[in-house]
Amino acid sequence: MSMEIFEKVDNENQSVTFNVIGGVLKETYQSFKFIVQAIPKDEGSLVRWTLIYEKLNVYVPDPNAMLQFGIDVTVEIDAYLTQEELEKNTIA
Repeated sequence: MSMEIFEKVDNENQSVTFNVIGGVLKETYQSFKFIVQAIPKDEGSLVRWTLIYEKLNVYVPDPNAMLQFGIDVTVEIDAYLTQEELEKNTIA
């Protein structure tokens, strides 16, 4: 578990930056940020996750598990938005 705060919302680039301020990630990384960007496509959007981090020491592994976290969150958001769109079209 980690605690994050919104650091920046960039409407022009359709991105949001989260800064990790506590939890497990702060135990192994000096700093850790997530940038999530939605890039519009013909239908839907492409989501880009950028991880910016500084390890506490050279023995700390790369945060590969966070890549799966990004995928999982993106899939959940997609499912939610898709269901919401289906419900709107069904009601209309």
